[in-house]
Amino acid sequence: MNHKCACLGEWSGAMLAGLFAALPAPAAGLSGNGTLSVVWENDVFARTDQYYSNGLQVSWVPDGGGPPPAWAVNFARLLPWFPRESEIRHGYAFGQSMYTASDITLAEPPAGEPPYAGWLYGSIGMSAWTGRQADQLTLTLGIVGPASLAEPAQKNFHKIVGADEPRGWDSQLENEPGVVLTYLRRWRGRTAEVPGGFELDLTPHVGGALGNVYTYANAGLILRYGKHLPQDDAPLRIQPGTPGFGNFVSADDLGWYVFAGFDSQAVARNIFLDGNTFRDSRSVDKKPLVGDFQIGFSLTWRTARLSYAQILRTREYEGQPDQEGLGAVSLTVPLP
Repeated sequence: MNHKCACLGEWSGAMLAGLFAALPAPAAGLSGNGTLSVVWENDVFARTDQYYSNGLQVSWVPDGGGPPPAWAVNFARLLPWFPRESEIRHGYAFGQSMYTASDITLAEPPAGEPPYAGWLYGSIGMSAWTGRQADQLTLTLGIVGPASLAEPAQKNFHKIVGADEPRGWDSQLENEPGVVLTYLRRWRGRTAEVPGGFELDLTPHVGGALGNVYTYANAGLILRYGKHLPQDDAPLRIQPGTPGFGNFVSADDLGWYVFAGFDSQAVARNIFLDGNTFRDSRSVDKKPLVGDFQIGFSLTWRTARLSYAQILRTREYEGQPDQEGLGAVSLTVPLP
């Protein structure tokens, strides 16, 4: 097995151990079981193994059957752009992202390529939903660098499966605490019935992020076409992909849709291209405007949702030879 195949399992090892050790902590202090979502993004779906190579995120949204906690409602009411007559939801996430060179067998990564990097983080998010408008605010705290555990996670898995040893991690970004505040607003148009008993809707969005890991403004839209379109948020993605939210409306019948969309970003800061904020590190000259184009499908059956998106990301830095492709799989299920 070569190193390109090995990326199928790079989310295991130390990463999974950390994820499942951390999950009970927020759940223990709050009532309701809620829903658990797992999102896996990997460039193996585009038959590559480079740059943004792997991302795994686990999120938990408490049960919406009862009233939200008072602190969540009080905080949401302090935000003037959150509609006062709205349903307040909140959730938590924990994840890791991994960035490597185009050839992991080289101890010195090729000149002109982004640095090796790992990003280990936790997030708390809040949304206000009116039925036609969704506002989402997320605070993410984490660590970039060796403390992210990306290096041992990849090396241990490659050792287990007998794949090529990743040799470029000595050049990775240095340890740096990371903070990102993300805001997103979506508007859902009225669902239109089309011939054959199918449905169609269009959801534009605008937003942005502020922090030392990411700073950008973004805008885009998603077009959905299918049967029994659920009134849920967009399929889950990992930042800087347009984030969804881990709650959705269950359905008695099988609901499905295919979707296509894009997200354009004006980027002021991307630590995985710009390098460390306060220390010298490897870096590349980023492009100020980038975009994600995605197509995919989503299936909803009762209280479970499965989605897949194929993403094409435009060139992110000067001299990048190709556009980057990746796939995103997400599964949302109720907790027992």
